[in-house]
Amino acid sequence: MFNVESPQELKLVAELAGKADQKARIALRVNPDINPGTHPYISTGLKENKFGINLQDALQEYEKERNKKHIDITGIACHIGSQIIEAGPFVEALRTLKKLVMELQGRGIALRYLDLGGGLGITYKKESPPLPQQYAQEIVSELAGLPVTLILEPGRVLVGNAGILVTQVLYTKNSGEKNFIVVDAGMNDLLRPSLYGSYHGIQPVKKKKGQKITADIVGPICESGDFIAKKRKVPAFAPGELMAVMSAGAYGFSMSSNYNSRPRVPEVLVTGETWSVIRGRESYDDLIRGETLPGYLR
Repeated sequence: MFNVESPQELKLVAELAGKADQKARIALRVNPDINPGTHPYISTGLKENKFGINLQDALQEYEKERNKKHIDITGIACHIGSQIIEAGPFVEALRTLKKLVMELQGRGIALRYLDLGGGLGITYKKESPPLPQQYAQEIVSELAGLPVTLILEPGRVLVGNAGILVTQVLYTKNSGEKNFIVVDAGMNDLLRPSLYGSYHGIQPVKKKKGQKITADIVGPICESGDFIAKKRKVPAFAPGELMAVMSAGAYGFSMSSNYNSRPRVPEVLVTGETWSVIRGRESYDDLIRGETLPGYLR
């Protein structure tokens, strides 16, 4: 099923389905104009956002496509944002979609699927998002009597707190104004703090007692935006000690890059005392693989 979020995309899907002599199952992604109360960069369900089709236009598009040869109108979809820490916005979005589904049924267009997207948040610091069970109860009660199959894309809530970034401390620098703990991980490894100003917990891999200091945790990249945490009270790490940057399982590796010619780190899966490398560390040869020197420069 294709989640389509503009008439232009719908036209393209129909053209491709026609060329393949197939019938494309589609769901229109609707923008319900709901504020999820999250960071503006990851809010996706407001009118001002680039995503989805507004409600009135969605009705018209469903009507236009109902008898098209290569389009099978199958469902409706929305996604209002990420790191949402209360169920209310989801319920509000579902109520909006429910009204649209009932309106379409009255017009003889029976949808089979409702994709509510994802976005349920996790605890990075002191957030208290609903547990998946609580979230499910609220959604199921709103769905009562609606003859559709529900699709959810939970994402972050499954893997966010299952992953950490392990980095080695290089040294601590005191500028006279503040302390900087310089580590060997940078913004290319974990972009979220630089991009969103997001919070990730910091703790030593091996627990230790002793003095605590207030410091910025920074990487070795020549960017002032290369930081993992700012003004954080942490143990006075010694060079060579390992630091755990918490809650890195969602959007950590997928947003990483080899910026500044820094090979991506390996991924290690740990279960109890058993561990396995599930993605190898990149090499410098990996960085230049596929590059070719033009003949006129040889």
